[in-house]
Amino acid sequence: MPLAPQQLTELASRIELVVFDVDGVMTDGRLYLGPEGTEFKTMHVRDGLGLKRLQAMGITPAVISGRPSRPVEDRLLALGLQYIYMAVDDKRPAFSELCETLGVAPTAAAVMGDDLPDLQIMETAGLALAVPDAVDEVLAAADWVSQRAGGHGAVREACDMLISAREAAR
Repeated sequence: MPLAPQQLTELASRIELVVFDVDGVMTDGRLYLGPEGTEFKTMHVRDGLGLKRLQAMGITPAVISGRPSRPVEDRLLALGLQYIYMAVDDKRPAFSELCETLGVAPTAAAVMGDDLPDLQIMETAGLALAVPDAVDEVLAAADWVSQRAGGHGAVREACDMLISAREAAR
């Protein structure tokens, strides 16, 4: 259930790591299938600037995704993301490893997801974020829900919220 604004700002201001899912969060969740099994996905360019702004604020963005995608990985690398986990079935070990590598407590991490595999780590994170068209279980676990859908600026909206909270705490 979404948090009250003051409580959200307080929690969000302490976030050091933000983990995003890809399909349904960074993309609209649809796969466009081309000849010979080629897959195409779309990502919103504004999300990229949001990720860059997070990095500039000292907040580490990361990705843990259930599906492999070389083009998505290339895009994330171009945006400066250093922690990208693709083709992960169980996201819990990757999340634990990431927190340990960065020396960040899970309570200082936010996770943005849309489906059941994301729920595994949303429940352990300090702040659970969701897109509005997420499955019911994810929406029920979310502390904050974006107004924009995945692939349509939801990531940027989450980044802006976290940056605003950090600035308000200064």
